[in-house]
Amino acid sequence: MLFRFLILSDEADDFKREITIDSEATFLDLHNVILDSVGYTKDQMCSFFICEDDWSKKTEITLVEMDTSSEVDSYIMEETPLEELLEDERQKLLFVFDYMTERAFFMELREIVPGKDLDKPICDKAIGTPPPQFISFDEFDPKNGNTEVGEDFYGDSEFDIDELDKEGFEGLGDGPMDNPYDDERF
Repeated sequence: MLFRFLILSDEADDFKREITIDSEATFLDLHNVILDSVGYTKDQMCSFFICEDDWSKKTEITLVEMDTSSEVDSYIMEETPLEELLEDERQKLLFVFDYMTERAFFMELREIVPGKDLDKPICDKAIGTPPPQFISFDEFDPKNGNTEVGEDFYGDSEFDIDELDKEGFEGLGDGPMDNPYDDERF
């Protein structure tokens, strides 16, 4: 069975890649063909994320073993076949290629082709120039909004503890130890 992926970037409007890969290939094989198709080096931390329809991250597949709690399933690219985690057309994924700035490619499993095999993954279509692999923090300008934090970020800069309503806090008694308003620091 074959998987055909569409890869887009929110940094380069004219950028598009289409990758065809065997469903039994690993996420590492997919990682390598993506990086080859865009000319990136393979010496950086990367992760795939299986996403919900709204692009919220669900399952992470890492390049190397990470120290995670035993409660969370851990997936490593080299050990995880695509077909283990992908089964539906239109499945969304993120390929985070720059951990420092959380820059990523948006991916969608566009088509599942049953009854065919492929020895090596291929880039079927390469349109446009990919975004640079690395950017400095000075150049980083996320499209999600302003990242500057002003003095009013947390609210009024003229904070007064007496303006807080102690009835809004559950479990506070009237004893001196139970009521933070009686603390001498305030």
